[in-house]
Amino acid sequence: MRVRALRGATTCDVDTVEEIDGRTQALVTAMLERNDVDHEDLVSIVFTATDDLHAQFPATAARALGLGDVPLICARELDIVGGKERTVRILMHLYTERTRAELHHVYLEGATTLRDDLPE
Repeated sequence: MRVRALRGATTCDVDTVEEIDGRTQALVTAMLERNDVDHEDLVSIVFTATDDLHAQFPATAARALGLGDVPLICARELDIVGGKERTVRILMHLYTERTRAELHHVYLEGATTLRDDLPE
């Protein structure tokens, strides 16, 4: 097995605890399911959020899914002119036998336009 990194992103319609929790949990769940990742194979998860999201830490949403024993950290996304608003991004580190080409990065909601170069 090798350590690989899996990317994902989603957007929120509004800056509320419920919205950030729901969208983050949907993204984490989709990343795990689409890549058949077992909880024990997770190494760590880095979350970033744009400056317009203040209501909740995305890592809090992941803890509610039972990932409290996985190292989680949140950071601010760069504030780039023209960047996607209300966006949560994830960089998930995991052990897997899959090659990089076999991993399925996940982009949901308004974030689907961020990486149109990746296969579904």
